[in-house]
Amino acid sequence: MTKAFVSWSGGKDCCLALYRALKQGLEVRYLFNMVDKDSNRSKSHGVRAAVIKEQAKATGIPIIQQPTTNGDYEEVFTKALQQFNKEGITVGVFGDIDFEPHREWNERVCKPAGITAQLPLWQEDQTKLLEEFLAAGFKSVVIAVKTDLMGKEFLGRIIDKQFLDDIAKLNKGITPCGEAGEFHTLVVDGPIFKKRLELTKTKIVTRQEHHFLEILETKLVDK
Repeated sequence: MTKAFVSWSGGKDCCLALYRALKQGLEVRYLFNMVDKDSNRSKSHGVRAAVIKEQAKATGIPIIQQPTTNGDYEEVFTKALQQFNKEGITVGVFGDIDFEPHREWNERVCKPAGITAQLPLWQEDQTKLLEEFLAAGFKSVVIAVKTDLMGKEFLGRIIDKQFLDDIAKLNKGITPCGEAGEFHTLVVDGPIFKKRLELTKTKIVTRQEHHFLEILETKLVDK
């Protein structure tokens, strides 16, 4: 069986990519999450590393969280991939949909490590991807929005059809999956989750042109 890792932010796109990879028959050995060395937050969506770790525990898939800075991100990422390859991992799964620089970067850093970058969602219709995600039974919560596009009232909302309708009504060109960084999510339940992740204590903060749902406490609940 082909061994793989999944580049992990905790959001819906990487989760759907993971789901497809598992259905394809890949043996996913690790979720791989890059963490800011200073803030101890996920580099992708600014979620506390402890929350991402708890989410991974809910899936039952081991997670590797690699501390890094902006200056050494690529070097640290590449070294981790080289170690993965030594363990027999030959595929890296990424949840990117249509941002070409990300695809190019993924392929460029994977190749020297002997790993093939797979982007299961690449160039697919975002509305259909979201419909597939929901139909499979996944639940994700909005944890960040751009301040110039969406208000704080969207934080904490479950992604569903009503959410799609509401962002369309804003008439600001927000993409259904937020692929341009308009909003970010955290998956809390779904068919690959052995337990449900509950966000038991949160607060809203604003920084770096984003409103964030700061997750202070979580718990895992039996399904």
